[in-house]
Amino acid sequence: QVQLVESGGGLVQAGGSLRLSCAASGSIFSINAMAWHRQAPGKQRELVASITRGNSKNYADSVKGRFTISRDNAKNTVYLQMNSLKPEDTAFYYCNAEITTTGIPVVIDVWGQGTQVTVSS
Repeated sequence: QVQLVESGGGLVQAGGSLRLSCAASGSIFSINAMAWHRQAPGKQRELVASITRGNSKNYADSVKGRFTISRDNAKNTVYLQMNSLKPEDTAFYYCNAEITTTGIPVVIDVWGQGTQVTVSS
């Protein structure tokens, strides 16, 4: 079994910063792409940022220049540094990873349980 556990969400004023973490654990052989998604009330889930094992990064236009995604392969962890937060960044943030399992290798898509980020104006 493989699981992702997010942490670091909370309430912050506009202009402030938060850092989200997502740690993977379990029967992991390797982790390929990792990503952060978010879903605001009444809206569809959207991709915020993604990062490959080789450190190639991609960002949604709405967060470019404000958010930074990074990963620590030794710790099986991905981070999302969020600066200059805006009220429209308020959402439930989910971690996602493409993982190759140990044993008979299978590539699976795993999601965390999410963490709430609320930005007050």
